Formats: sequence, C-alpha cells, structure tokens
Amino acid sequence: MDAESIKRAYKRYAGIYDGVFGPLLASGRQAAIAHINKRGGRRILEVGVGTGVSLPAHRADNRVVGIDLSHDMLEVARGRVERERLDNVDALLEMDAGKLAFADNSFDVVVAMYVMTVVPDPQGTMAELERVCRPDGEILIVNHFAATEPGPRRTVERWLARFAPKLGWHPDFTLDNLLAGTGVTARTIATVPPFGLFSVLQIQRAAEAAG
Repeated sequence: MDAESIKRAYKRYAGIYDGVFGPLLASGRQAAIAHINKRGGRRILEVGVGTGVSLPAHRADNRVVGIDLSHDMLEVARGRVERERLDNVDALLEMDAGKLAFADNSFDVVVAMYVMTVVPDPQGTMAELERVCRPDGEILIVNHFAATEPGPRRTVERWLARFAPKLGWHPDFTLDNLLAGTGVTARTIATVPPFGLFSVLQIQRAAEAAG
C-alpha cells in the first residue's frame, strides 16, 4: 500500500472517523494515553494523529506534536484543537511517518496508535520512531497484530488482506512483521478490547552508551 492509497482511504474516512472508529478503537487510545499521563513535563510525538480524537486526553503539562499523512484528517484535528483550546498542542503537521522531519532525540515519548498496519514500510517507520525518541524514552505502539496460529481468525485476516488498499490497513500484519530487523524488543505487551484484537506495545529505548 503506497502513500497515495493511504491518502485516498483516509480522505473517505475523515468525515466519519470519529463516529465510526472512535468508539471501536477507544480502549487502545485510552490505555496508551493513561500510560503517557503518568508523568508530566514531557514532549510527546503522536504519529498518525488523524482527527486528533486523543488530543484532549493528554495532560496539560505535556507538550504534544501530532503528524499525519492525511491532509483531510489533519483538518479535522486542527478544528478540534481550536474548538477545545488545546494549548498544549504545539503543532499538527502533514508528514510521512517513515521520513520524520525532526532531529534525533527530539521527544521523550513517541506514540503511534493504529498506524503500523497502514504505513508502507513498518520497519523503516519503526527506525524513525526510535531515532527521534531520546535515549531512555518510550515508544508506544497500539495496533492489531494478526494471528500466527492456524484458525478462523487467521483465515479471515488473510482473506481480508486482498482488500488492504481499500481498507487503508493490512489485516494480516504480525508482531514479527513490525519488529523484524529493527533491533528493538517489546518491554510489555497487553491486549485491549474489543475482543482482544488490539495490543498496546511498550518499548523502552536503550540509553546511549557512555563515551
């Protein structure tokens, strides 16, 4: 799935995303933001911020930058920030998650919710998330990971995979797909509703070695 396919898919979703996908995906967002909100005074990068549905939940003493590939989704997010006067949101930028225009070690926390099954190059995107996260910072991934054992769920996911360009995401995406070749490992992983179909993956970025 290329960038243009993604943009077309989310142009269709922009007007209905909050009403349709907002409730369906709420548990994963809430779990990720609750974890981030345990500490204040941090700089947060939200990758794939979409319509900004999660932005009001960030604690006010954290500074948030959001990026997304979809202009249409970002327009909804900008309206939300203005309407709800979210002064802790520093910027909402149209940007490719695989080519982040930030310096190394720019953020204390990098969070990507329901993004990694969408991007054309998950491993390259993971490398970028790690690059812009400071040493000892956190990377949080909220995502659906496909079943790896034979069974009805695996069969359905593989059947749906042929429709990935229209769906705007890859139903057959596994955790191994995400972590392969990245050099990062999961610190914790926990499933969330509905039906345990989504997981919150916490990655602690390694501290820099002493010079």
